[in-house]
Amino acid sequence: MSKFDEQILVVKRDTLFDMEANAFNGFISKDDNRYKEIVKTFGSFEVKRRGDMEEDPAYKQLISYCIITNDDETLVYKRLEGGGESRLHGLLSIGVGGHMNDVAEEDDIEGKLRINAARELSEEVGLAEDDVKNIEIHGLINDDDNEVGKVHIGLVLKIDVDKNKIINNEVDTIALEWVKNDVLETMSPYESWSELIIRDAYGQ
Repeated sequence: MSKFDEQILVVKRDTLFDMEANAFNGFISKDDNRYKEIVKTFGSFEVKRRGDMEEDPAYKQLISYCIITNDDETLVYKRLEGGGESRLHGLLSIGVGGHMNDVAEEDDIEGKLRINAARELSEEVGLAEDDVKNIEIHGLINDDDNEVGKVHIGLVLKIDVDKNKIINNEVDTIALEWVKNDVLETMSPYESWSELIIRDAYGQ
């Protein structure tokens, strides 16, 4: 199946941001009142064909975006040319994730999101179900200043892992590197979401 035929979870922008009343650019933590209002709208998700959504800013595609840490280090990866999203090739990222699919056996939207995030972590960096039990919701990321960002919103998750558990299962599409948190801001070029999270959530 083509990636464009994938059935993904989306929410209408007007619903998500309450007709722009809760719109934001950058990272907001789970303690922000806008976060709580926006996440409530996830329950109004629709299932749409990915190819139809990639250039339709009337909808936001829900993306899991998981930061992987080990003490004072964060896992950084570079998107190689073998990856699926050509607009992100060559950029650095601190978020492992992807589009959300419906999980029929899960009634709760948070359960659907966690299952999707765990699947991405398994596929990309080899983490097993037991390895991701301490996954935590960190906040939301949004960037309407570029074409990719206009049609996506990220649920930012965070997980602290044993370095030895990380396996690069996508050697053709990503290169991995552990980086000290205090030097993250010196690296470039980042995709916009990672740049905003480093700026807003790492206190840079």
